[in-house]
Amino acid sequence: MVNFGFIGSAIVLLFVLIVLASAIKIVKEYERAVIFRLGRVVGARGPGIFFIIPIFEKAYVVDLRTQVLDVPVQETITKDNVPVRVNAVVYFRVIDPVKAVTQVRNYIMATSQISQTTLRSVIGQAHLDELLSARDKLNMELQKIIDEATDPWGIKVSTVEIKDVELPSGMQRAMARQAEAERERRARITLAEAERQAAEKLRDAAEIISSHPMALQLRTLQTISDVASDKSNVIVLTLPMEMLKLFRSLAETAEVAKKKLEEESTE
Repeated sequence: MVNFGFIGSAIVLLFVLIVLASAIKIVKEYERAVIFRLGRVVGARGPGIFFIIPIFEKAYVVDLRTQVLDVPVQETITKDNVPVRVNAVVYFRVIDPVKAVTQVRNYIMATSQISQTTLRSVIGQAHLDELLSARDKLNMELQKIIDEATDPWGIKVSTVEIKDVELPSGMQRAMARQAEAERERRARITLAEAERQAAEKLRDAAEIISSHPMALQLRTLQTISDVASDKSNVIVLTLPMEMLKLFRSLAETAEVAKKKLEEESTE
């Protein structure tokens, strides 16, 4: 009888210890425990140590840290009918653990699904140029839409980033040709602008030289000096400008005399 009594006491003591152990709960600083009492929510507890009523109360622990969700690659068509493959990353955290437990069955899966559908929808309403050059704008639009959709679940979406955009090989070649044509166009415009500026400077120089005859002679002498610096055999014959004027006046005089002789001979 004594042995049976001792065994019964040990069993009761063990049962009490198990009940006490199940009544003690400890959650970390970044966690909260949502308490259900007989199926009804009584609130969230933590961090630290707290007690629950065994059998009658149950605790669900929720992580409040920022979580990173990798959105799988989505195949969609842009507004200008270009097929693309896009993936993204979503940063979110639980701000209301009670709603995260009671309003949605699996808030991580739900956030993932709403992120995928929103990504396809937003990309389908954007042009390819916007997807490639205005990615910050699309990121903000995605963050706003997903955050509004997950707000009833107690989820706060802080950031959405489009990671990679895959284009068909044919589109990549077309874009490469377009970029090459654009660079060639800019090069031709730059060359034409340089030619125009050079022509303007030459025009200004010609006007200055025409108004100062000695400037042409000085320019000639400078050109001779530049040519003489080369070691190749170059022969340059120069005449003073006065000699050129003399030859011109003599030619004009001879022409006038010739015309007079012809008139006398005809008379």
